Amino acid sequence: MTHAKPPLGQQSSYPDKYDPSVLFSIPRAESRGALSSGPLPFRGVDIWNAWELSWLGPGDLPIAATAEIRIAADTPNLIESKSLKLYLNSFAMSQFDSLASVAETINRDLGAAAGGRVDARISRVTDTEADTVSRLPGLCLDDLPVTCDSWEVDAGLLSIDQDVVVEEDMYTHLLRSLCPVTDQPDIGSFAIHYRGPRIDPASLLRYVVSFRLHNDFHEACVERMFVDILKCCQAEKLTILARFQRRGGIDINPFRSNFEDAPRNVRLWRQ
Repeated sequence: MTHAKPPLGQQSSYPDKYDPSVLFSIPRAESRGALSSGPLPFRGVDIWNAWELSWLGPGDLPIAATAEIRIAADTPNLIESKSLKLYLNSFAMSQFDSLASVAETINRDLGAAAGGRVDARISRVTDTEADTVSRLPGLCLDDLPVTCDSWEVDAGLLSIDQDVVVEEDMYTHLLRSLCPVTDQPDIGSFAIHYRGPRIDPASLLRYVVSFRLHNDFHEACVERMFVDILKCCQAEKLTILARFQRRGGIDINPFRSNFEDAPRNVRLWRQ
Protein backbone atom coordinates (compact mmCIF):
# COMPACT_ATOMS: atom_id res chain seq x y z
CA MET A 1 0.00 0.00 0.00
CA THR A 2 3.02 2.28 0.00
CA HIS A 3 4.16 3.67 -3.35
CA ALA A 4 7.48 5.20 -4.39
CA LYS A 5 6.03 8.72 -4.28
CA PRO A 6 3.12 10.07 -2.22
CA PRO A 7 0.11 11.24 -4.25
CA LEU A 8 0.11 14.58 -2.42
CA GLY A 9 1.42 17.22 -4.80
CA GLN A 10 1.15 14.88 -7.78
CA GLN A 11 -1.46 14.78 -10.50
CA SER A 12 -3.64 11.81 -9.63
CA SER A 13 -6.45 9.85 -11.18
CA TYR A 14 -9.48 9.40 -8.95
CA PRO A 15 -10.62 5.78 -8.89
CA ASP A 16 -14.34 5.29 -8.35
CA LYS A 17 -14.14 1.53 -7.80
CA TYR A 18 -12.86 0.23 -4.50
CA ASP A 19 -9.06 0.38 -4.56
CA PRO A 20 -7.00 0.03 -1.34
CA SER A 21 -3.75 0.11 -3.33
CA VAL A 22 -3.89 3.94 -3.43
CA LEU A 23 -3.16 4.21 0.30
CA PHE A 24 0.27 5.64 1.10
CA SER A 25 2.03 5.18 4.45
CA ILE A 26 4.62 7.49 6.00
CA PRO A 27 6.76 6.19 8.89
CA ARG A 28 6.22 8.27 12.02
CA ALA A 29 9.88 7.71 12.89
CA GLU A 30 10.88 10.14 10.15
CA SER A 31 9.69 13.11 12.22
CA ARG A 32 10.07 11.60 15.69
CA GLY A 33 13.79 11.05 15.42
CA ALA A 34 14.45 14.71 16.22
CA LEU A 35 12.11 14.72 19.22
CA SER A 36 13.50 12.03 21.49
CA SER A 37 16.14 9.34 21.56
CA GLY A 38 14.17 7.37 24.15
CA PRO A 39 10.54 6.44 24.74
CA LEU A 40 8.10 9.07 23.60
CA PRO A 41 6.56 11.04 26.49
CA PHE A 42 3.00 10.87 25.18
CA ARG A 43 0.23 8.63 23.97
CA GLY A 44 -2.65 9.66 21.80
CA VAL A 45 -4.72 9.30 18.69
CA ASP A 46 -5.25 10.94 15.32
CA ILE A 47 -8.93 11.52 14.62
CA TRP A 48 -9.88 11.87 10.95
CA ASN A 49 -13.36 13.04 10.03
CA ALA A 50 -14.37 12.23 6.46
CA TRP A 51 -17.44 14.19 5.38
CA GLU A 52 -17.91 13.00 1.79
CA LEU A 53 -18.08 9.20 2.08
CA SER A 54 -20.50 7.51 -0.33
CA TRP A 55 -21.07 4.07 -1.84
CA LEU A 56 -23.78 2.05 -3.56
CA GLY A 57 -26.27 0.30 -1.31
CA PRO A 58 -29.08 -2.15 -2.13
CA GLY A 59 -30.50 -1.52 -5.59
CA ASP A 60 -27.36 0.53 -6.36
CA LEU A 61 -28.93 3.47 -4.53
CA PRO A 62 -26.09 5.73 -3.28
CA ILE A 63 -25.62 6.05 0.49
CA ALA A 64 -24.38 9.37 1.92
CA ALA A 65 -22.34 8.96 5.09
CA THR A 66 -19.58 10.34 7.27
CA ALA A 67 -16.70 8.51 8.90
CA GLU A 68 -14.87 9.09 12.16
CA ILE A 69 -11.55 7.27 11.90
CA ARG A 70 -9.25 6.90 14.92
CA ILE A 71 -5.64 5.87 14.39
CA ALA A 72 -3.58 5.31 17.52
CA ALA A 73 -0.41 7.37 17.84
CA ASP A 74 1.61 4.23 18.59
CA THR A 75 1.05 2.82 15.11
CA PRO A 76 4.34 2.88 13.17
CA ASN A 77 2.88 4.78 10.19
CA LEU A 78 0.64 7.72 9.53
CA ILE A 79 -1.46 7.75 6.38
CA GLU A 80 -0.87 10.48 3.81
CA SER A 81 -4.02 12.59 3.57
CA LYS A 82 -4.51 12.71 -0.20
CA SER A 83 -4.14 8.95 -0.44
CA LEU A 84 -6.92 8.62 2.13
CA LYS A 85 -9.08 10.93 0.03
CA LEU A 86 -8.42 8.82 -3.08
CA TYR A 87 -9.14 5.64 -1.14
CA LEU A 88 -12.46 6.83 0.28
CA ASN A 89 -13.49 8.22 -3.11
CA SER A 90 -12.94 4.74 -4.58
CA PHE A 91 -16.01 3.53 -2.65
CA ALA A 92 -18.30 5.71 -4.79
CA MET A 93 -19.25 3.15 -7.45
CA SER A 94 -18.73 0.02 -5.36
CA GLN A 95 -21.53 -1.84 -3.63
CA PHE A 96 -21.57 -2.60 0.09
CA ASP A 97 -24.51 -4.18 1.85
CA SER A 98 -24.27 -2.33 5.18
CA LEU A 99 -22.52 0.38 7.20
CA ALA A 100 -20.85 -2.41 9.16
CA SER A 101 -19.24 -3.89 6.04
CA VAL A 102 -17.91 -0.43 5.05
CA ALA A 103 -16.45 0.05 8.54
CA GLU A 104 -14.93 -3.43 8.49
CA THR A 105 -13.31 -2.74 5.11
CA ILE A 106 -11.89 0.63 6.21
CA ASN A 107 -10.57 -0.81 9.47
CA ARG A 108 -8.82 -3.65 7.63
CA ASP A 109 -7.24 -1.51 4.92
CA LEU A 110 -6.20 1.43 7.09
CA GLY A 111 -4.98 -0.92 9.80
CA ALA A 112 -2.68 -2.56 7.26
CA ALA A 113 -1.41 0.85 6.08
CA ALA A 114 -0.90 2.24 9.58
CA GLY A 115 0.58 -0.98 10.92
CA GLY A 116 -1.89 -1.27 13.81
CA ARG A 117 -5.49 -1.16 14.92
CA VAL A 118 -7.80 1.43 13.36
CA ASP A 119 -11.29 2.20 14.63
CA ALA A 120 -13.73 3.60 12.05
CA ARG A 121 -17.29 4.60 12.89
CA ILE A 122 -19.62 5.14 9.93
CA SER A 123 -22.81 7.19 10.21
CA ARG A 124 -25.50 8.00 7.68
CA VAL A 125 -25.81 11.73 7.08
CA THR A 126 -29.46 11.51 8.12
CA ASP A 127 -28.34 10.27 11.54
CA THR A 128 -25.97 13.20 12.15
CA GLU A 129 -27.99 16.16 10.87
CA ALA A 130 -28.82 17.27 14.41
CA ASP A 131 -25.16 17.33 15.53
CA THR A 132 -24.01 20.76 16.71
CA VAL A 133 -20.70 22.59 16.74
CA SER A 134 -18.73 23.07 19.96
CA ARG A 135 -16.17 25.43 21.39
CA LEU A 136 -12.88 24.70 23.10
CA PRO A 137 -12.66 25.12 26.90
CA GLY A 138 -10.61 27.67 28.80
CA LEU A 139 -8.94 30.97 28.04
CA CYS A 140 -8.85 32.11 24.41
CA LEU A 141 -5.48 33.68 23.61
CA ASP A 142 -6.42 35.35 20.34
CA ASP A 143 -6.98 38.89 21.62
CA LEU A 144 -3.87 39.18 23.76
CA PRO A 145 -1.73 42.26 22.94
CA VAL A 146 1.17 40.23 21.60
CA THR A 147 3.93 41.26 19.20
CA CYS A 148 4.96 38.35 16.96
CA ASP A 149 8.38 38.58 15.35
CA SER A 150 9.68 35.00 15.37
CA TRP A 151 8.88 32.83 12.34
CA GLU A 152 11.17 29.92 13.22
CA VAL A 153 9.80 27.47 15.76
CA ASP A 154 11.62 28.21 18.99
CA ALA A 155 10.81 26.63 22.35
CA GLY A 156 12.74 29.50 23.94
CA LEU A 157 9.68 31.68 23.34
CA LEU A 158 7.88 29.82 26.15
CA SER A 159 8.04 31.18 29.70
CA ILE A 160 6.55 30.16 33.06
CA ASP A 161 6.00 31.45 36.57
CA GLN A 162 7.77 28.92 38.78
CA ASP A 163 6.02 30.17 41.92
CA VAL A 164 2.46 29.61 40.73
CA VAL A 165 1.17 26.08 40.05
CA VAL A 166 -2.11 25.84 38.16
CA GLU A 167 -4.31 23.41 36.26
CA GLU A 168 -5.96 25.17 33.34
CA ASP A 169 -7.11 25.13 29.71
CA MET A 170 -6.08 27.59 27.00
CA TYR A 171 -6.69 27.68 23.26
CA THR A 172 -6.13 29.68 20.09
CA HIS A 173 -7.55 29.61 16.58
CA LEU A 174 -4.33 31.09 15.15
CA LEU A 175 -2.54 27.82 14.40
CA ARG A 176 -1.09 27.66 10.91
CA SER A 177 1.61 25.45 9.43
CA LEU A 178 2.63 24.42 5.92
CA CYS A 179 2.30 21.09 4.18
CA PRO A 180 5.84 19.67 3.79
CA VAL A 181 5.02 18.42 0.28
CA THR A 182 2.96 21.21 -1.34
CA ASP A 183 3.63 24.23 0.91
CA GLN A 184 -0.13 24.75 1.14
CA PRO A 185 -1.27 26.23 4.48
CA ASP A 186 -2.86 24.01 7.10
CA ILE A 187 -5.17 26.10 9.29
CA GLY A 188 -6.44 24.99 12.67
CA SER A 189 -7.06 25.50 16.36
CA PHE A 190 -4.73 24.57 19.22
CA ALA A 191 -5.88 23.60 22.72
CA ILE A 192 -3.88 22.77 25.84
CA HIS A 193 -4.78 21.38 29.24
CA TYR A 194 -1.97 21.15 31.77
CA ARG A 195 -1.01 21.11 35.41
CA GLY A 196 2.27 22.69 36.48
CA PRO A 197 4.00 26.05 36.74
CA ARG A 198 1.78 28.68 35.14
CA ILE A 199 2.58 29.15 31.45
CA ASP A 200 2.62 32.78 30.41
CA PRO A 201 -0.33 33.01 27.94
CA ALA A 202 1.40 35.57 25.71
CA SER A 203 4.49 33.38 25.41
CA LEU A 204 2.35 30.37 24.49
CA LEU A 205 0.56 32.35 21.80
CA ARG A 206 3.85 33.57 20.32
CA TYR A 207 5.12 29.97 20.31
CA VAL A 208 2.03 28.64 18.50
CA VAL A 209 2.16 31.48 15.96
CA SER A 210 5.83 30.69 15.26
CA PHE A 211 4.65 27.54 13.39
CA ARG A 212 3.14 29.79 10.72
CA LEU A 213 5.87 29.06 8.16
CA HIS A 214 6.87 25.66 9.53
CA ASN A 215 6.76 22.74 7.09
CA ASP A 216 5.54 19.51 8.67
CA PHE A 217 2.57 17.18 8.84
CA HIS A 218 -0.26 17.90 11.29
CA GLU A 219 0.74 15.04 13.58
CA ALA A 220 4.42 16.02 13.68
CA CYS A 221 3.60 19.64 14.53
CA VAL A 222 1.51 18.56 17.51
CA GLU A 223 4.17 16.16 18.74
CA ARG A 224 6.85 18.88 18.47
CA MET A 225 4.59 21.19 20.50
CA PHE A 226 4.02 18.54 23.14
CA VAL A 227 7.73 17.80 23.62
CA ASP A 228 8.70 21.49 23.69
CA ILE A 229 6.01 22.47 26.19
CA LEU A 230 6.60 19.45 28.42
CA LYS A 231 10.31 20.22 28.64
CA CYS A 232 10.31 24.00 28.80
CA CYS A 233 7.23 24.46 30.97
CA GLN A 234 7.85 21.54 33.35
CA ALA A 235 4.24 20.38 33.12
CA GLU A 236 3.26 17.49 35.39
CA LYS A 237 0.17 16.74 33.30
CA LEU A 238 -0.12 17.78 29.67
CA THR A 239 -2.65 17.32 26.90
CA ILE A 240 -2.50 18.98 23.49
CA LEU A 241 -5.18 18.83 20.83
CA ALA A 242 -5.11 20.43 17.38
CA ARG A 243 -8.22 20.53 15.21
CA PHE A 244 -7.37 21.38 11.62
CA GLN A 245 -9.82 22.57 9.00
CA ARG A 246 -10.82 20.09 6.38
CA ARG A 247 -9.08 19.62 3.06
CA GLY A 248 -10.53 17.36 0.38
CA GLY A 249 -13.51 16.67 2.62
CA ILE A 250 -11.34 15.40 5.51
CA ASP A 251 -10.20 17.11 8.71
CA ILE A 252 -7.35 15.81 10.88
CA ASN A 253 -7.26 16.22 14.66
CA PRO A 254 -4.11 14.96 16.46
CA PHE A 255 -4.38 14.44 20.24
CA ARG A 256 -1.38 13.81 22.52
CA SER A 257 -1.33 13.44 26.30
CA ASN A 258 0.68 11.98 29.16
CA PHE A 259 -2.38 11.32 31.34
CA GLU A 260 -5.55 11.16 29.21
CA ASP A 261 -6.51 8.37 26.82
CA ALA A 262 -8.77 9.87 24.17
CA PRO A 263 -10.80 13.04 23.57
CA ARG A 264 -14.38 13.57 22.58
CA ASN A 265 -14.58 14.30 18.88
CA VAL A 266 -16.09 17.79 19.10
CA ARG A 267 -16.54 19.70 15.85
CA LEU A 268 -15.52 23.36 15.82
CA TRP A 269 -17.46 25.92 13.78
CA ARG A 270 -14.71 26.23 11.14
CA GLN A 271 -14.74 22.51 10.53
